[in-house]
Amino acid sequence: MIHISLPDGSIKQFEQPVTVHEVAASIGSGLAKAALAGKITPSAEQQTSKTESEGRLVDTSYVIDEDVALSIITAKDAEGLDIIRHSTAHLMAYAVQELYPEAQVTIGPVIDNGFYYDFAYERPFTPEDLAKIEKKMHELAAKDEVVMRELWDRQEAVSFFKSIGEDYKAEIIASIPSDEPISLYREGEFIDLCRGPHVPSTGKLKVFKLMKVAGAYWRGDSNNEMLQRIYGTAWATKQDQDNYLQMLEEAEKRDHRKLGRELDLFHFQDEAPGLIFWLAKGWQIWQQVEQYMRRVYVDNGYQEVKAPQILDVSLWKKTGHWDNYQDNMFTTESENRVYGLKPMNCPGHVQIFNSGLHSYRELPIRYGEFGQCHRNEPSGSLHGLMRVRGFTQDDGHIFCTEEQLQEECAKFTELLQQVYRDFGFTEVLFKVATRPEKRIGSDEVWDKSEAALMESLKKSGCEFEISPGEGAFYGPKIEYTLRDAIGRHWQCGTIQVDFSMPKRLGAEFVAADDTRQTPVMLHRAILGSLERFIGMLIEHYAGAMPPWLAPEHVRVCTISGQYDDYAMAVVARLKDMGFRASADIRNEKINKKVRENAMQKVPYILVVGEKERDEGTVSVRARGNHNLGVMPVEDFIQRLADDIALKRDVTV
Repeated sequence: MIHISLPDGSIKQFEQPVTVHEVAASIGSGLAKAALAGKITPSAEQQTSKTESEGRLVDTSYVIDEDVALSIITAKDAEGLDIIRHSTAHLMAYAVQELYPEAQVTIGPVIDNGFYYDFAYERPFTPEDLAKIEKKMHELAAKDEVVMRELWDRQEAVSFFKSIGEDYKAEIIASIPSDEPISLYREGEFIDLCRGPHVPSTGKLKVFKLMKVAGAYWRGDSNNEMLQRIYGTAWATKQDQDNYLQMLEEAEKRDHRKLGRELDLFHFQDEAPGLIFWLAKGWQIWQQVEQYMRRVYVDNGYQEVKAPQILDVSLWKKTGHWDNYQDNMFTTESENRVYGLKPMNCPGHVQIFNSGLHSYRELPIRYGEFGQCHRNEPSGSLHGLMRVRGFTQDDGHIFCTEEQLQEECAKFTELLQQVYRDFGFTEVLFKVATRPEKRIGSDEVWDKSEAALMESLKKSGCEFEISPGEGAFYGPKIEYTLRDAIGRHWQCGTIQVDFSMPKRLGAEFVAADDTRQTPVMLHRAILGSLERFIGMLIEHYAGAMPPWLAPEHVRVCTISGQYDDYAMAVVARLKDMGFRASADIRNEKINKKVRENAMQKVPYILVVGEKERDEGTVSVRARGNHNLGVMPVEDFIQRLADDIALKRDVTV
């Protein structure tokens, strides 16, 4: 008798092996129709790895022949949506080969909000080609062809794909470890290599759209051939897809690169790829962000420090960065010594800690730095402020005892949430990234570190997800992800536990029993890269920054040249109070002045004419074309001061 435990606690019994689909059908015909896959968790006695305890996804045709726990996966589940997208990627490859038989299929994974597939083809795909491919995909989906999994002999699979001209696919199969099965999925005349699972039939794929074509090197190596990458999106419902496409349209309007040009914030040049030229207005935003974070440092017990930009490569070898990160580092030489331009700040902070002898009574010691870092990112990955080669982190490191670890993590989580609220982000997602395959340190240390992070979030009342294998090479981390005004998610802050680097670099403190012990080191950042965070702010606010962040608070516009002196006097008064203000005294009609200054997204536009001059008032327009009427200058000053003090946006 086979016992299958269901999520509601009930148990289904079967006298012989049964498929996932048959289990779903035994629960109800509606569930059987909606089922896309199953999630199998063996009983505790049968589990051979941590992965199995978390469950594994299988096709609905998978045969269950032992006692297991089973969840039926539908389009309502996150895993179900991934399966839809993965299956749609295969459907796209199927359509491409139907239309362009000479095209070779390479690799096609699921990505955020969609999928892509890379193809080798003799000519570039055009927008017209994408329309044809998408039409063919709908035709193939309408056939509702069964998607079947097959296990093949390795050499047989290599020979087969070579025989049909799929050399890339043959190369992939040959590189798969010998202990892994070679599984192929067949739908109609199309067959492709894949671990799966996939939807039961192509008819499950109804809502998708091909988005664009881009270039991509085979296996991501610029020494290899350039392939064509077709991106697509797929969803469970048309409404979900419509919402996503509307979000993309809004995101295009908010693109920080576009707004950076329109608002004169920053620019880039070919002479400095991945490096930013900040203009005065953009640098003003930067200064507001940095000065705010500097106050956060002071108010929360951080000592602000500054470490060198370059360090001898021997130090990077001690930390493990050279072995794990050297391809991303810029190096330079002087007097027969090799130096690394720092890609991160942590080794420098350990040297600062080591400059004196510390007692356990001093711990925790918290260092903060606006540390400028450089990383040799591939040119194809550079993206405005979001991905650069030179950036500044609001970087910090906490040296503490193991007993202080959880409390420090919990305090940091609380602080981080307050900072995000001040910047206008109210929704934060929490993820614990656990040990990667390539790492330093013992399993015992990793167990201790991961447990501390999870416990700190539990004590803070934060629900969190696990990101298996996504930790840094030296320790696990909590990743803090923000949701912006149009629903996009941005991974931003982090705190990482590190038992290894302090020991490697000889960091010690004097314990209560007078022994020398190694502190735990917490790597932490709230904003991460200031450049990237400012890019996020620009897009979150569509360039219309709240007054406390805005590069300019007020623009004073004159109705005619007779009132220029009064306008300049108002500006002088505002500047005396510490506000950022200027006057528009051009010989232009007032409506044109107001319209053009509104396009610069200044929070307040003040209009002055004869009445305002004679009465010592200003006519106030808040951003968004809201006329707030006439008020005394001092009343407006108080209003603006309150906006800034409360970190609120312009109010109507």
